[in-house]
Amino acid sequence: MILVFGGTTEGRVAVKKLEQAEKPYYYSTKGDEQDVALVHGIRLHGGMDFDALKAFCIQNEIKLIIDAAHPFAEILHQTISEISHNLQIKVVRFQRIFPEYYDNSVIWCDGYDDCIEKILCKGYHRILALTGVKTISKLKPLWQDNDQCYFRILDRDSSRAMAQKQGFPLGRVCYYLTDGSDKDLMLKYDPEAVISKESGISGGFEEKRLAASELGIDFYAIRHPKLDPDFIVVNGEHGLRRMVEKLIPDFYHQHTGLTTGSCATTAVLGAMSRIFLNETISDVPLILPNGETIRSDVESSVLCDDEIDSNGIRYKVASSIVIKESGDDPDITNHIPIEALVKVPAEGENGSADETLQDCPFDIVILGGKGVGTVTMKGLGLPIGGPAINKSPQKMIRNNISSFLNKQGIFAFKHPIYVTISVHGGEEVAKKTFNPRLGVVGGISIVGTSGIIQPFSLEGFINSIAKSMQVAIATGSPYVVINSGAKSEGYVKAMFPKLPAQAFVHYGNFIGETLKLAEREKVPHIVMGVMMGKAVKLAEGHLDTHSKKVVMNKDFIQQLAVKAGVSLSKVKQIQQISLARELWTIFNEDEAEAFCRKLIESCHIYCDPLVPSCKLSIVIIGETGRVYGADSELLSFHAL
Repeated sequence: MILVFGGTTEGRVAVKKLEQAEKPYYYSTKGDEQDVALVHGIRLHGGMDFDALKAFCIQNEIKLIIDAAHPFAEILHQTISEISHNLQIKVVRFQRIFPEYYDNSVIWCDGYDDCIEKILCKGYHRILALTGVKTISKLKPLWQDNDQCYFRILDRDSSRAMAQKQGFPLGRVCYYLTDGSDKDLMLKYDPEAVISKESGISGGFEEKRLAASELGIDFYAIRHPKLDPDFIVVNGEHGLRRMVEKLIPDFYHQHTGLTTGSCATTAVLGAMSRIFLNETISDVPLILPNGETIRSDVESSVLCDDEIDSNGIRYKVASSIVIKESGDDPDITNHIPIEALVKVPAEGENGSADETLQDCPFDIVILGGKGVGTVTMKGLGLPIGGPAINKSPQKMIRNNISSFLNKQGIFAFKHPIYVTISVHGGEEVAKKTFNPRLGVVGGISIVGTSGIIQPFSLEGFINSIAKSMQVAIATGSPYVVINSGAKSEGYVKAMFPKLPAQAFVHYGNFIGETLKLAEREKVPHIVMGVMMGKAVKLAEGHLDTHSKKVVMNKDFIQQLAVKAGVSLSKVKQIQQISLARELWTIFNEDEAEAFCRKLIESCHIYCDPLVPSCKLSIVIIGETGRVYGADSELLSFHAL
């Protein structure tokens, strides 16, 4: 059993991730004010001291504790630490993301006493504390003789009572502005100094810092308390789930994996570590596109001989290999080696200290090596002739390089950094993907929007459909023709022999998702070819036609047949069929035509609302390849 300590934004995220397992767990908060939806989770209220928590963990066989409580809940963190060591229970600390600052926009304080000393030394009169009602007594030397020191608290009776209990006059409390911001609050009270706790991104720390900086107010921040070094720290939803998968393997039915983009970035970091730290780091911190950091494994790294380019610039060179890990997703790139060759100028020059990681001040050139495809067609959002490394992985590589170098005290280089990504065996693997259809030749694509592969084939397949549709649009084809796969495509291609190959897009079983993509991409006219097995499911309203999700409903088929005027004797035969395609052996040609018309009418009922801006034509593909339901426009186009 898992026990979560929450009451925070991180607590909500922990609930979201644990609910995916559809298994019970405990969620504990001190009060009952947080509104959080639990389906499989069991809610606990009230604080627990060491003895109460120990008894609870033993009685409920707690195998893992997730500490997602507030970073300044020091007593709780200490109690959890003691329980962890006493009962040998692993603790995952779900920490907030704490940005790193390389400028002087923050005056850091190591605790409340340090903050008091620094502020008293400056002799401020007007002070605004955004540290919360529980810190009033801890900062008493700042306000006991200063009637211009204000504390922002929650606008509720319990908070006011707590302020009064600490002796703070209610006339000097202020509240969160209903329609305002931290900047508006600072404008209202015009402080010389603002005090905040290092509350992280989810605690609004960055907004407070920026507001103070814009107004020229000195900004003091009390660093968050240090944690037990034995806590396993994660700072985002993906890292949390992956750590639960590792520590309690049977909690989730399926496990997540890493995209090729994440693996390529990890390989880059492995090579950077070899160049700058002269060591192989097998477990590197990887920053995902959402800003969180996870740990990712490096298989090997090698420091190569220095190189001198044609301009006489000396480069440090290293290569690193990462083995692709796809989790339980049926991904054909699973276990293939992804390699990064990194070249960094031997002489670096520090840039200004206020450059942000997001701006990526380094000139980084990303190239495709052997096994990475080359883009040959429009529609992918990548330059023709360039490597098939999507924009999100490119950005991830750049941000991780920037972050790595900033931590080494390097903020700029005079000359570019070169990164070459290669995939061992990528040429062969690519033949089994959609890449040839998308105009990507010679290898696979380096992809990934989140950096994480969810343990469902749906996400990867939907992303492939989206890319295929974008390429289809880029061809300028008057129609985008969607179909379930190779067999059905062969039939609809015969109907549209003059359309480019890229105009045909596979939807597999995900008809609904594909139509939504067509609407999103503003396809003017979409033609859907569907074979009988999927058509009878779609006509009943099933937009995902996988056999694991829905089976053929013979009663529904009989109802349609009656509406189509099929003879009663043949309607009765429908109850004897095992597969929908057997319908073609029951109906004569006129009956087949009439039945397909009713089938298409019913399909439109469920499909049309998904594509309000697109024209949708639906055709049924017969066993012999004949297409039923084509309107006059399609027939005219076919005749051209």
